[in-house]
Amino acid sequence: MSLGQSLQQRQLQRLSPQQIQLMKLLQIPSAQIEQRVKEELEENPALEMNPDLLDNDTLHSEDANDDLIGNIESDEEAVPVDEFELSNEDLNEYNYDEDVADYKTKDDFYPELDNDIVIPIKAEVSLHEMLMDQLSMLALEEKEYIIAEQIIGSLEDDGYLRRALQSIADDLAFKQSMWVEEKEIEALLFKIQQFDPPGIAARNLQECLLLQLLRKQEELKNADPTLVLAINVVEKHFEEFTRKHYDKIQKSLHLEEAQMKEVLHQIISLNPKPGAETGHQNEAEMYIIPDFTVVINNGMVELSLNSRNAPPLIISDDYKMMLKEYEHSKKQDKAQKEAIFFIKQKMDAAKWFIEMIQQRQQTLLMTMKAIMAHQEAFFMSGDTTQLRPMILKDIAAATGLDVSTVSRVANSKYVQTEFGTFLLKYFFSESLTTDTGEEVSTKEVKAILLELIDQESKQKPLSDDELTEQLQQKGYNIARRTVAKYRELLNIPVARLRKEL
Repeated sequence: MSLGQSLQQRQLQRLSPQQIQLMKLLQIPSAQIEQRVKEELEENPALEMNPDLLDNDTLHSEDANDDLIGNIESDEEAVPVDEFELSNEDLNEYNYDEDVADYKTKDDFYPELDNDIVIPIKAEVSLHEMLMDQLSMLALEEKEYIIAEQIIGSLEDDGYLRRALQSIADDLAFKQSMWVEEKEIEALLFKIQQFDPPGIAARNLQECLLLQLLRKQEELKNADPTLVLAINVVEKHFEEFTRKHYDKIQKSLHLEEAQMKEVLHQIISLNPKPGAETGHQNEAEMYIIPDFTVVINNGMVELSLNSRNAPPLIISDDYKMMLKEYEHSKKQDKAQKEAIFFIKQKMDAAKWFIEMIQQRQQTLLMTMKAIMAHQEAFFMSGDTTQLRPMILKDIAAATGLDVSTVSRVANSKYVQTEFGTFLLKYFFSESLTTDTGEEVSTKEVKAILLELIDQESKQKPLSDDELTEQLQQKGYNIARRTVAKYRELLNIPVARLRKEL
Protein backbone atom coordinates (compact mmCIF):
# COMPACT_ATOMS: atom_id res chain seq x y z
CA MET A 1 0.00 0.00 0.00
CA SER A 2 1.48 3.37 -1.03
CA LEU A 3 1.72 6.34 1.30
CA GLY A 4 0.12 9.64 0.39
CA GLN A 5 -1.09 12.97 1.71
CA SER A 6 -4.57 14.44 1.59
CA LEU A 7 -6.49 17.44 2.93
CA GLN A 8 -9.58 16.84 5.01
CA GLN A 9 -12.05 19.24 6.64
CA ARG A 10 -13.96 18.39 9.78
CA GLN A 11 -15.71 20.23 12.60
CA LEU A 12 -14.49 19.92 16.16
CA GLN A 13 -15.99 21.33 19.32
CA ARG A 14 -13.51 22.43 21.96
CA LEU A 15 -14.00 24.27 25.21
CA SER A 16 -12.31 27.63 25.49
CA PRO A 17 -10.06 28.38 28.49
CA GLN A 18 -12.83 30.60 29.89
CA GLN A 19 -15.39 27.78 29.69
CA ILE A 20 -13.01 25.35 31.35
CA GLN A 21 -12.36 27.85 34.12
CA LEU A 22 -16.09 28.42 34.61
CA MET A 23 -16.74 24.66 34.88
CA LYS A 24 -14.02 24.38 37.51
CA LEU A 25 -15.44 27.31 39.49
CA LEU A 26 -18.97 25.91 39.33
CA GLN A 27 -17.84 22.72 41.03
CA ILE A 28 -16.29 24.60 43.96
CA PRO A 29 -18.62 25.00 46.98
CA SER A 30 -18.70 28.13 49.14
CA ALA A 31 -16.35 26.58 51.68
CA GLN A 32 -13.56 26.55 49.07
CA ILE A 33 -14.27 29.58 46.87
CA GLU A 34 -12.39 31.92 49.22
CA GLN A 35 -9.32 29.70 48.95
CA ARG A 36 -9.60 29.74 45.16
CA VAL A 37 -9.86 33.56 45.10
CA LYS A 38 -6.84 33.87 47.38
CA GLU A 39 -4.84 31.66 45.04
CA GLU A 40 -5.83 33.88 42.10
CA LEU A 41 -4.91 37.05 44.01
CA GLU A 42 -1.55 35.51 44.81
CA GLU A 43 -0.95 34.50 41.21
CA ASN A 44 -2.17 37.66 39.49
CA PRO A 45 -1.02 41.08 40.81
CA ALA A 46 -3.46 42.85 38.46
CA LEU A 47 -6.39 41.42 40.43
CA GLU A 48 -7.45 43.13 43.67
CA MET A 49 -10.23 43.10 46.22
CA ASN A 50 -12.47 46.17 46.03
CA PRO A 51 -11.76 48.09 49.29
CA ASP A 52 -15.11 49.89 49.06
CA LEU A 53 -17.09 46.62 49.20
CA LEU A 54 -14.70 44.51 51.22
CA ASP A 55 -16.41 45.10 54.56
CA ASN A 56 -19.98 45.05 53.27
CA ASP A 57 -22.05 41.87 53.17
CA THR A 58 -23.51 42.91 49.83
CA LEU A 59 -25.12 39.71 48.76
CA HIS A 60 -27.04 39.30 51.98
CA SER A 61 -28.77 42.63 51.45
CA GLU A 62 -32.14 42.47 49.75
CA ASP A 63 -31.25 45.00 47.05
CA ALA A 64 -28.11 43.16 46.00
CA ASN A 65 -29.99 39.90 45.57
CA ASP A 66 -32.74 41.59 43.61
CA ASP A 67 -30.15 43.16 41.32
CA LEU A 68 -28.43 39.85 40.70
CA ILE A 69 -31.66 37.98 40.08
CA GLY A 70 -32.85 40.80 37.84
CA ASN A 71 -29.72 40.49 35.75
CA ILE A 72 -30.33 36.80 35.32
CA GLU A 73 -33.89 37.24 34.15
CA SER A 74 -33.11 40.06 31.73
CA ASP A 75 -29.79 38.94 30.27
CA GLU A 76 -27.95 35.68 30.70
CA GLU A 77 -24.66 37.15 29.50
CA ALA A 78 -22.02 38.26 31.97
CA VAL A 79 -22.37 41.83 33.23
CA PRO A 80 -19.56 44.24 32.21
CA VAL A 81 -16.52 43.75 34.38
CA ASP A 82 -15.22 47.28 34.61
CA GLU A 83 -15.44 50.60 32.81
CA PHE A 84 -11.84 50.04 31.71
CA GLU A 85 -11.79 47.78 28.65
CA LEU A 86 -8.83 46.61 26.59
CA SER A 87 -9.26 47.41 22.92
CA ASN A 88 -9.27 44.65 20.35
CA GLU A 89 -6.20 46.18 18.78
CA ASP A 90 -4.33 45.93 22.09
CA LEU A 91 -5.44 42.37 22.72
CA ASN A 92 -4.35 41.20 19.31
CA GLU A 93 -0.77 42.35 19.87
CA TYR A 94 0.08 39.20 21.79
CA ASN A 95 -0.95 35.56 21.92
CA TYR A 96 -2.64 34.02 24.91
CA ASP A 97 -1.20 30.95 26.53
CA GLU A 98 -4.07 28.55 27.20
CA ASP A 99 -2.14 27.07 30.09
CA VAL A 100 -2.32 30.38 31.97
CA ALA A 101 -5.87 29.61 33.09
CA ASP A 102 -4.74 26.47 34.88
CA TYR A 103 -3.02 27.97 37.90
CA LYS A 104 -0.84 26.23 40.39
CA THR A 105 -2.17 25.45 43.84
CA LYS A 106 -0.30 27.26 46.57
CA ASP A 107 -0.53 27.29 50.32
CA ASP A 108 1.99 30.04 51.01
CA PHE A 109 -0.33 33.03 50.77
CA TYR A 110 -0.50 33.42 54.51
CA PRO A 111 1.56 36.29 55.94
CA GLU A 112 4.75 35.53 57.78
CA LEU A 113 4.19 35.04 61.49
CA ASP A 114 6.34 36.40 64.25
CA ASN A 115 8.46 33.68 65.78
CA ASP A 116 7.49 34.88 69.24
CA ILE A 117 3.80 34.22 68.60
CA VAL A 118 2.68 30.89 70.00
CA ILE A 119 -0.18 29.35 68.03
CA PRO A 120 -2.34 27.02 70.14
CA ILE A 121 -2.70 23.60 68.51
CA LYS A 122 -5.31 21.10 69.61
CA ALA A 123 -3.60 18.04 71.07
CA GLU A 124 -5.02 14.81 69.70
CA VAL A 125 -3.91 11.22 70.10
CA SER A 126 -4.51 8.71 67.33
CA LEU A 127 -5.47 5.10 67.92
CA HIS A 128 -1.98 3.95 66.89
CA GLU A 129 -0.30 6.34 69.35
CA MET A 130 -2.63 5.27 72.16
CA LEU A 131 -1.86 1.58 71.62
CA MET A 132 1.89 2.22 71.29
CA ASP A 133 1.84 4.07 74.64
CA GLN A 134 0.22 1.05 76.28
CA LEU A 135 2.66 -1.28 74.52
CA SER A 136 5.62 0.59 75.99
CA MET A 137 4.34 -0.29 79.47
CA LEU A 138 4.76 -4.01 78.87
CA ALA A 139 8.03 -5.73 79.73
CA LEU A 140 8.80 -7.21 76.33
CA GLU A 141 11.96 -8.39 74.65
CA GLU A 142 13.10 -6.61 71.50
CA LYS A 143 11.75 -9.34 69.20
CA GLU A 144 8.37 -9.35 70.95
CA TYR A 145 8.15 -5.56 70.77
CA ILE A 146 8.77 -5.60 67.00
CA ILE A 147 6.07 -8.26 66.50
CA ALA A 148 3.57 -6.35 68.66
CA GLU A 149 4.37 -3.13 66.77
CA GLN A 150 3.67 -4.93 63.50
CA ILE A 151 0.31 -6.14 64.84
CA ILE A 152 -0.71 -2.64 65.93
CA GLY A 153 0.35 -1.25 62.56
CA SER A 154 -1.89 -3.83 60.86
CA LEU A 155 -5.04 -2.70 62.68
CA GLU A 156 -7.69 -0.94 60.62
CA ASP A 157 -9.34 2.35 61.56
CA ASP A 158 -12.24 0.63 63.34
CA GLY A 159 -9.81 -1.33 65.55
CA TYR A 160 -10.13 -4.74 63.88
CA LEU A 161 -7.26 -6.99 62.79
CA ARG A 162 -8.45 -8.37 59.47
CA ARG A 163 -5.08 -9.54 58.22
CA ALA A 164 -4.19 -13.20 58.59
CA LEU A 165 -1.46 -13.98 61.10
CA GLN A 166 0.51 -15.68 58.33
CA SER A 167 0.49 -12.40 56.36
CA ILE A 168 1.91 -10.57 59.38
CA ALA A 169 4.58 -13.27 59.67
CA ASP A 170 5.44 -12.75 55.98
CA ASP A 171 5.75 -8.98 56.51
CA LEU A 172 8.13 -9.52 59.40
CA ALA A 173 10.20 -11.91 57.28
CA PHE A 174 10.50 -9.54 54.30
CA LYS A 175 10.79 -6.20 56.13
CA GLN A 176 12.49 -7.15 59.40
CA SER A 177 14.29 -10.35 58.32
CA MET A 178 12.61 -11.97 61.30
CA TRP A 179 11.21 -15.49 61.13
CA VAL A 180 8.34 -16.05 63.57
CA GLU A 181 5.66 -18.66 64.07
CA GLU A 182 1.94 -17.85 64.03
CA LYS A 183 1.63 -18.96 67.68
CA GLU A 184 4.17 -16.29 68.69
CA ILE A 185 2.15 -13.61 66.92
CA GLU A 186 -1.09 -14.90 68.45
CA ALA A 187 0.41 -14.82 71.97
CA LEU A 188 1.24 -11.13 71.58
CA LEU A 189 -2.13 -10.47 69.94
CA PHE A 190 -3.85 -11.75 73.11
CA LYS A 191 -1.82 -9.22 75.13
CA ILE A 192 -2.78 -6.35 72.83
CA GLN A 193 -6.45 -7.39 73.10
CA GLN A 194 -6.23 -6.48 76.80
CA PHE A 195 -5.47 -2.85 75.88
CA ASP A 196 -7.98 -0.01 75.88
CA PRO A 197 -10.44 0.51 74.33
CA PRO A 198 -12.05 -2.85 75.14
CA GLY A 199 -12.49 -5.09 72.10
CA ILE A 200 -9.46 -3.71 70.27
CA ALA A 201 -7.49 -5.98 67.87
CA ALA A 202 -10.42 -8.40 67.50
CA ARG A 203 -10.42 -10.47 64.33
CA ASN A 204 -14.20 -10.46 63.90
CA LEU A 205 -17.35 -9.07 65.49
CA GLN A 206 -17.91 -12.14 67.65
CA GLU A 207 -14.43 -11.88 69.18
CA CYS A 208 -14.86 -8.11 69.65
CA LEU A 209 -18.11 -8.50 71.63
CA LEU A 210 -16.71 -11.40 73.62
CA LEU A 211 -13.61 -9.41 74.63
CA GLN A 212 -15.80 -6.58 75.91
CA LEU A 213 -18.06 -8.91 77.87
CA LEU A 214 -15.08 -10.69 79.46
CA ARG A 215 -13.58 -7.30 80.39
CA LYS A 216 -16.88 -6.35 82.07
CA GLN A 217 -16.93 -9.61 83.97
CA GLU A 218 -13.35 -9.06 85.13
CA GLU A 219 -14.10 -5.51 86.29
CA LEU A 220 -17.24 -6.54 88.21
CA LYS A 221 -15.30 -9.29 90.03
CA ASN A 222 -18.48 -11.27 90.57
CA ALA A 223 -20.54 -13.71 88.56
CA ASP A 224 -23.37 -11.58 87.18
CA PRO A 225 -25.92 -14.15 85.86
CA THR A 226 -27.02 -11.90 82.98
CA LEU A 227 -23.41 -11.28 81.97
CA VAL A 228 -22.63 -14.99 82.06
CA LEU A 229 -25.64 -15.66 79.84
CA ALA A 230 -24.58 -12.90 77.42
CA ILE A 231 -21.10 -14.47 77.15
CA ASN A 232 -22.72 -17.84 76.50
CA VAL A 233 -24.94 -16.39 73.75
CA VAL A 234 -22.05 -14.63 71.96
CA GLU A 235 -19.74 -17.61 72.35
CA LYS A 236 -22.08 -20.47 71.43
CA HIS A 237 -25.17 -18.98 69.78
CA PHE A 238 -23.73 -16.08 67.80
CA GLU A 239 -25.23 -17.13 64.45
CA GLU A 240 -28.73 -17.32 65.92
CA PHE A 241 -28.16 -13.94 67.60
CA THR A 242 -27.13 -12.22 64.34
CA ARG A 243 -30.16 -13.69 62.56
CA LYS A 244 -32.40 -12.65 65.45
CA HIS A 245 -33.65 -16.18 66.05
CA TYR A 246 -34.29 -15.29 69.69
CA ASP A 247 -36.86 -18.04 70.13
CA LYS A 248 -34.20 -20.67 69.37
CA ILE A 249 -31.82 -19.12 71.90
CA GLN A 250 -34.55 -19.00 74.55
CA LYS A 251 -35.41 -22.61 73.94
CA SER A 252 -31.78 -23.75 73.99
CA LEU A 253 -30.86 -21.86 77.18
CA HIS A 254 -34.31 -22.28 78.85
CA LEU A 255 -34.71 -18.50 79.29
CA GLU A 256 -37.79 -16.48 80.10
CA GLU A 257 -38.65 -13.52 77.86
CA ALA A 258 -37.57 -11.02 80.55
CA GLN A 259 -34.20 -12.76 80.92
CA MET A 260 -33.73 -12.73 77.16
CA LYS A 261 -34.38 -8.97 77.07
CA GLU A 262 -31.72 -8.39 79.73
CA VAL A 263 -29.20 -10.51 77.82
CA LEU A 264 -29.92 -8.62 74.59
CA HIS A 265 -29.52 -5.30 76.38
CA GLN A 266 -26.10 -6.39 77.63
CA ILE A 267 -24.93 -7.29 74.12
CA ILE A 268 -26.50 -4.37 72.25
CA SER A 269 -24.87 -1.86 74.64
CA LEU A 270 -21.39 -2.99 73.48
CA ASN A 271 -19.32 -1.08 70.93
CA PRO A 272 -19.03 -2.98 67.61
CA LYS A 273 -16.26 -0.64 66.37
CA PRO A 274 -13.95 0.06 69.33
CA GLY A 275 -11.36 1.96 67.32
CA ALA A 276 -13.68 4.17 65.29
CA GLU A 277 -14.04 6.97 67.83
CA THR A 278 -10.28 7.29 68.26
CA GLY A 279 -9.06 6.36 64.80
CA HIS A 280 -10.45 9.44 63.04
CA GLN A 281 -9.58 12.10 65.57
CA ASN A 282 -6.77 13.49 63.47
CA GLU A 283 -8.87 13.85 60.34
CA ALA A 284 -10.05 17.33 59.49
CA GLU A 285 -13.58 17.97 60.66
CA MET A 286 -16.03 18.67 57.89
CA TYR A 287 -18.41 21.58 58.24
CA ILE A 288 -21.22 22.30 55.80
CA ILE A 289 -21.29 25.92 54.71
CA PRO A 290 -24.50 26.54 52.74
CA ASP A 291 -24.22 28.25 49.36
CA PHE A 292 -27.80 29.51 49.52
CA THR A 293 -30.21 30.59 52.22
CA VAL A 294 -33.97 30.28 51.73
CA VAL A 295 -36.30 31.99 54.24
CA ILE A 296 -40.05 32.55 54.40
CA ASN A 297 -40.91 36.24 54.74
CA ASN A 298 -44.59 37.27 54.89
CA GLY A 299 -45.64 34.08 53.15
CA MET A 300 -43.07 34.51 50.36
CA VAL A 301 -39.96 32.40 49.79
CA GLU A 302 -36.81 34.56 49.55
CA LEU A 303 -33.44 33.45 48.25
CA SER A 304 -30.00 34.85 49.12
CA LEU A 305 -26.57 33.76 47.93
CA ASN A 306 -23.75 33.26 50.41
CA SER A 307 -21.49 36.33 50.25
CA ARG A 308 -18.45 34.07 49.87
CA ASN A 309 -19.66 33.36 46.35
CA ALA A 310 -19.42 37.03 45.39
CA PRO A 311 -15.96 38.38 46.32
CA PRO A 312 -15.66 42.09 45.39
CA LEU A 313 -12.90 41.80 42.78
CA ILE A 314 -11.61 44.59 40.51
CA ILE A 315 -8.73 45.18 38.13
CA SER A 316 -5.88 47.07 39.82
CA ASP A 317 -5.90 50.84 39.20
CA ASP A 318 -2.11 50.80 39.39
CA TYR A 319 -1.93 48.40 36.46
CA LYS A 320 -4.33 50.56 34.47
CA MET A 321 -2.17 53.61 35.07
CA MET A 322 1.02 51.72 34.23
CA LEU A 323 -0.44 50.52 30.93
CA LYS A 324 -1.48 54.05 29.96
CA GLU A 325 1.95 55.43 30.88
CA TYR A 326 3.75 52.76 28.87
CA GLU A 327 1.46 53.23 25.86
CA HIS A 328 2.00 57.03 25.84
CA SER A 329 5.70 56.74 26.36
CA LYS A 330 7.82 57.76 23.39
CA LYS A 331 10.45 55.16 24.25
CA GLN A 332 9.49 51.84 22.63
CA ASP A 333 12.40 49.49 23.20
CA LYS A 334 12.31 45.74 23.80
CA ALA A 335 11.99 46.09 27.60
CA GLN A 336 9.07 48.48 27.12
CA LYS A 337 7.23 46.03 24.86
CA GLU A 338 7.84 43.16 27.30
CA ALA A 339 6.41 45.27 30.15
CA ILE A 340 3.32 46.12 28.09
CA PHE A 341 2.90 42.44 27.18
CA PHE A 342 3.11 41.37 30.85
CA ILE A 343 0.66 44.03 32.03
CA LYS A 344 -1.88 43.26 29.32
CA GLN A 345 -1.61 39.53 29.97
CA LYS A 346 -2.22 39.91 33.71
CA MET A 347 -5.06 42.40 33.20
CA ASP A 348 -6.73 40.13 30.68
CA ALA A 349 -6.42 37.13 33.06
CA ALA A 350 -7.92 39.25 35.86
CA LYS A 351 -10.79 40.34 33.58
CA TRP A 352 -11.47 36.72 32.67
CA PHE A 353 -11.50 35.63 36.30
CA ILE A 354 -13.90 38.39 37.37
CA GLU A 355 -16.24 37.50 34.52
CA MET A 356 -16.12 33.82 35.49
CA ILE A 357 -16.95 34.66 39.12
CA GLN A 358 -19.92 36.77 37.98
CA GLN A 359 -21.12 34.06 35.61
CA ARG A 360 -20.77 31.56 38.45
CA GLN A 361 -23.00 33.74 40.67
CA GLN A 362 -25.59 34.05 37.92
CA THR A 363 -25.57 30.32 37.18
CA LEU A 364 -25.94 29.43 40.86
CA LEU A 365 -28.84 31.83 41.38
CA MET A 366 -30.51 30.82 38.12
CA THR A 367 -30.36 27.13 39.04
CA MET A 368 -31.52 27.65 42.62
CA LYS A 369 -34.43 29.86 41.52
CA ALA A 370 -35.61 27.14 39.14
CA ILE A 371 -35.39 24.51 41.91
CA MET A 372 -37.33 26.79 44.28
CA ALA A 373 -40.04 27.36 41.69
CA HIS A 374 -40.35 23.61 41.11
CA GLN A 375 -40.30 22.66 44.81
CA GLU A 376 -42.08 25.70 46.27
CA ALA A 377 -44.45 23.54 48.33
CA PHE A 378 -41.55 21.89 50.13
CA PHE A 379 -39.76 25.18 50.85
CA MET A 380 -42.99 26.53 52.35
CA SER A 381 -43.83 23.49 54.50
CA GLY A 382 -40.67 21.38 54.88
CA ASP A 383 -42.81 18.28 54.28
CA THR A 384 -40.91 15.66 52.28
CA THR A 385 -44.15 14.32 50.85
CA GLN A 386 -44.59 17.70 49.12
CA LEU A 387 -41.52 17.15 46.95
CA ARG A 388 -42.44 16.94 43.28
CA PRO A 389 -40.70 14.67 40.77
CA MET A 390 -37.76 16.58 39.30
CA ILE A 391 -34.84 15.52 37.16
CA LEU A 392 -31.84 17.43 35.80
CA LYS A 393 -33.55 17.91 32.44
CA ASP A 394 -36.42 19.81 34.09
CA ILE A 395 -34.06 22.41 35.58
CA ALA A 396 -31.96 22.53 32.40
CA ALA A 397 -35.11 23.29 30.39
CA ALA A 398 -36.24 25.98 32.87
CA THR A 399 -32.87 27.75 32.93
CA GLY A 400 -31.59 27.15 29.42
CA LEU A 401 -28.43 25.64 30.88
CA ASP A 402 -26.85 22.37 29.87
CA VAL A 403 -27.69 19.24 31.91
CA SER A 404 -24.01 18.82 32.82
CA THR A 405 -23.91 22.37 34.21
CA VAL A 406 -26.98 21.75 36.36
CA SER A 407 -25.39 18.51 37.56
CA ARG A 408 -22.20 20.33 38.61
CA VAL A 409 -24.25 22.77 40.67
CA ALA A 410 -26.53 20.15 42.23
CA ASN A 411 -23.76 17.74 43.27
CA SER A 412 -21.70 20.14 45.35
CA LYS A 413 -23.93 22.93 46.68
CA TYR A 414 -26.02 23.18 49.86
CA VAL A 415 -29.06 25.27 50.71
CA GLN A 416 -30.04 26.30 54.23
CA THR A 417 -33.78 26.39 54.84
CA GLU A 418 -35.97 26.83 57.89
CA PHE A 419 -36.30 23.05 57.98
CA GLY A 420 -32.63 22.09 57.75
CA THR A 421 -29.67 22.18 55.36
CA PHE A 422 -29.91 20.09 52.20
CA LEU A 423 -27.67 19.16 49.29
CA LEU A 424 -29.32 20.38 46.10
CA LYS A 425 -29.17 16.84 44.79
CA TYR A 426 -31.70 15.94 47.52
CA PHE A 427 -34.48 17.71 45.61
CA PHE A 428 -34.05 15.58 42.49
CA SER A 429 -36.01 12.35 42.20
CA GLU A 430 -37.78 10.14 39.71
CA SER A 431 -41.57 10.00 39.40
CA LEU A 432 -44.09 7.31 40.30
CA THR A 433 -47.66 7.17 38.98
CA THR A 434 -50.54 6.74 41.46
CA ASP A 435 -53.87 5.03 40.84
CA THR A 436 -55.39 8.39 39.87
CA GLY A 437 -52.69 8.96 37.22
CA GLU A 438 -50.93 11.64 39.26
CA GLU A 439 -47.12 11.66 39.21
CA VAL A 440 -45.49 11.80 42.64
CA SER A 441 -41.86 11.88 43.73
CA THR A 442 -40.21 8.65 44.78
CA LYS A 443 -39.01 10.57 47.85
CA GLU A 444 -42.65 10.89 48.89
CA VAL A 445 -43.05 7.12 48.65
CA LYS A 446 -39.85 6.56 50.65
CA ALA A 447 -41.04 8.96 53.34
CA ILE A 448 -44.36 7.11 53.69
CA LEU A 449 -42.54 3.77 53.67
CA LEU A 450 -40.29 4.99 56.48
CA GLU A 451 -43.34 6.20 58.40
CA LEU A 452 -45.05 2.79 58.07
CA ILE A 453 -41.94 1.01 59.38
CA ASP A 454 -41.59 3.46 62.29
CA GLN A 455 -45.20 2.83 63.32
CA GLU A 456 -45.11 -0.97 62.96
CA SER A 457 -45.14 -3.34 65.91
CA LYS A 458 -41.55 -4.31 66.63
CA GLN A 459 -42.77 -7.65 67.99
CA LYS A 460 -44.31 -8.36 64.58
CA PRO A 461 -42.68 -6.19 61.89
CA LEU A 462 -44.34 -5.73 58.51
CA SER A 463 -43.05 -7.88 55.67
CA ASP A 464 -42.37 -6.40 52.21
CA ASP A 465 -45.66 -7.88 50.98
CA GLU A 466 -47.56 -6.20 53.82
CA LEU A 467 -45.78 -2.90 53.19
CA THR A 468 -46.65 -3.14 49.49
CA GLU A 469 -50.30 -3.78 50.34
CA GLN A 470 -50.49 -0.76 52.68
CA LEU A 471 -48.84 1.52 50.10
CA GLN A 472 -51.28 0.34 47.45
CA GLN A 473 -54.17 1.07 49.82
CA LYS A 474 -52.85 4.65 50.01
CA GLY A 475 -53.03 4.88 46.22
CA TYR A 476 -49.41 4.23 45.28
CA ASN A 477 -49.15 1.77 42.40
CA ILE A 478 -45.96 -0.01 43.44
CA ALA A 479 -44.57 -3.54 43.16
CA ARG A 480 -43.11 -5.58 46.02
CA ARG A 481 -39.62 -5.62 44.47
CA THR A 482 -39.74 -1.82 44.30
CA VAL A 483 -40.63 -1.67 47.99
CA ALA A 484 -37.68 -3.96 48.75
CA LYS A 485 -35.43 -1.70 46.67
CA TYR A 486 -36.56 1.46 48.49
CA ARG A 487 -36.19 -0.28 51.87
CA GLU A 488 -32.60 -1.20 51.04
CA LEU A 489 -31.87 2.36 49.87
CA LEU A 490 -33.11 3.57 53.27
CA ASN A 491 -30.75 1.07 54.98
CA ILE A 492 -33.68 -0.71 56.63
CA PRO A 493 -33.24 -4.47 57.22
CA VAL A 494 -35.85 -7.12 56.42
CA ALA A 495 -38.74 -7.73 58.80
CA ARG A 496 -37.07 -10.60 60.65
CA LEU A 497 -34.05 -8.45 61.52
CA ARG A 498 -36.28 -5.59 62.74
CA LYS A 499 -37.95 -7.82 65.27
CA GLU A 500 -37.55 -6.93 68.95
CA LEU A 501 -38.68 -8.65 72.12
